[in-house]
Amino acid sequence: MKSYKFIISGGGTGGHIYPAIAIADEIKSRMPEAEILFVGANDKMEMQRVPKAGYPIKGLWIAGLQRRLTLSNLLFPVKLLVSMMKSLRIIQSFKPDVVIGTGGFASGPLLKVASMCNIPTVLQEQNSYPGITNKWLAANASKIYVAYENLDRFFPKDKIVLSGNPVRQDLVGVEQKREEALAYLKLDPNKKTLLVIGGSLGARRINQLIEAELDNLLGKELQIIWQCGKLYEEEYKKYNEVKAVQVLSFIERMDLVYAAADVIVSRAGASSVSELCIVGKPVIFIPSPNVAEDHQSKNAQAMVDKNAALMVKEPELEDKFMFTINQLLMDVKQIVELSENAMKNAKVDATKVIVDGILELVK
Repeated sequence: MKSYKFIISGGGTGGHIYPAIAIADEIKSRMPEAEILFVGANDKMEMQRVPKAGYPIKGLWIAGLQRRLTLSNLLFPVKLLVSMMKSLRIIQSFKPDVVIGTGGFASGPLLKVASMCNIPTVLQEQNSYPGITNKWLAANASKIYVAYENLDRFFPKDKIVLSGNPVRQDLVGVEQKREEALAYLKLDPNKKTLLVIGGSLGARRINQLIEAELDNLLGKELQIIWQCGKLYEEEYKKYNEVKAVQVLSFIERMDLVYAAADVIVSRAGASSVSELCIVGKPVIFIPSPNVAEDHQSKNAQAMVDKNAALMVKEPELEDKFMFTINQLLMDVKQIVELSENAMKNAKVDATKVIVDGILELVK
């Protein structure tokens, strides 16, 4: 029986890496003999995260375009050419049956070269507004799996499959893990837990907000799990000395942290939104304003419109954040409604749908 080979590429942030790992895990669960190789960008977080998930990875010398004139931008054509040449060597050596891209700069040269070699390529787009890499690759892709409607403005309509975003399967049914989670995180079962997630690298404005409001939040008898991001670990780790506060640069067991949380404050990246629908906890989104086409605000607004989340934008934080969280903590009916409506938007089978399509291509 033929052993199939897959190359998966995506990275730069957790939002591109975790969908890629979820797809790899699903392929492996169905085809234990399949060979899977990841390709990422040198010096980016995928070079650590992917081996931790149990997969080999090769790095390319590629980085994104900056919004201003920099040395990195001047080097971009050289990096792209060098990365395409290395991608060709990887593809010729590994001989994949399908190449899968989940966004991020490393997937650009790799999937472009794969399509030039007539190898089927599959894209997975997490956001309501696609990244530059996936838009560049769309014309040659066999299939494009998306999480939002109306993306035929950017991609060929006949290639689009509305699947939802792949998420880690250990997030399904986290409620059953609550006791395990409270023990693992050494939390007080008689206090409500506030979980603050700023994304894998961290969110400066959210960190500043939690620091400024820490006494007010602790005054509500909350205990806080505060994921500050690796860029800000040195600045905020001192708050670990405060009773009922845990500051983490990165969270390994997201399933247990979600299980323990009663209220969540989060950025509104597409992968986070998809995960939070499955988890079904009340969320206050604080969208990042520093993303293309303000797509995080659109992600969050889509949930607010369904009464499945709350949103406070960055310019309103001083005026609205504490008021919003106070109201939520006191309103049990709203907590239940937000949780139930979030779960109605969960696409639990997204990874399965995507891998069904990938395996159709190889067979």
